[in-house]
Amino acid sequence: MTRVLITGGASGLGAALARGYGDRGADVVTADINGGDLHLDVRSDDDWAAALAWVEQHWGGLDILINNAGVAGGGRVDVATMDEWEWITAINLFGVVRGARTFTPMLKRQRSGHIVNTASLAGLVHPAGMGSYNAVKAAVVAFTETLGHELAGHGIRASVVCPSYFRTNLMASMRGSDQAVGAVIGRLVETSTVSADDIAAAVIEGVERGDELILPDEAARAAYRLKLTDRPAYDAVMRDQAARLEAYGG
Repeated sequence: MTRVLITGGASGLGAALARGYGDRGADVVTADINGGDLHLDVRSDDDWAAALAWVEQHWGGLDILINNAGVAGGGRVDVATMDEWEWITAINLFGVVRGARTFTPMLKRQRSGHIVNTASLAGLVHPAGMGSYNAVKAAVVAFTETLGHELAGHGIRASVVCPSYFRTNLMASMRGSDQAVGAVIGRLVETSTVSADDIAAAVIEGVERGDELILPDEAARAAYRLKLTDRPAYDAVMRDQAARLEAYGG
């Protein structure tokens, strides 16, 4: 039976992934700072050590680690504060790194396993006003590719998930001085026709195929395709979005 640990698993995409894997008959444990089966603040080495101890005691190994916990943030470069940059980096990037560092020795001993890191389309496509979020999600993309190269010889796979906007409670964690950016992102999330369950189903299928880059919705695939195939058009879209943000937020 597949054994799956999901961070940020008490709500949003994490909870949808837990439901999806549970429906497939997997053993699932959710780890979250607010609820879940295990208490886990991804910034805490002690919490990660406790999660590892739980897995060793109850399962004796792990098949899939999903580093999904994350927060929303952003802001234009002259508005967002350094405290905001440090906060989002500690959770969205270093939380992923801590998870991988914690479980890689176990996965190496098994000579099997799959590390799945939730990034965002923002890790591939970089709209204005989202400097900190774009930067940490791009770092998660790069880190995941690096893991894939490092760990392939040990029988371990790595995948990164890069969804576009979908309906979730992520905005509850939004922090930042740039209120215009928060309003724009919140509207995009609220008006999306894609649910967390839709994204989770596509993610699970991608993991089962062994995809290294999982673009789980058509909006994400279209945006990334535009960047790769028509960079002038992509830049025009991004610059127009930046101008509208300035007009909206001053």
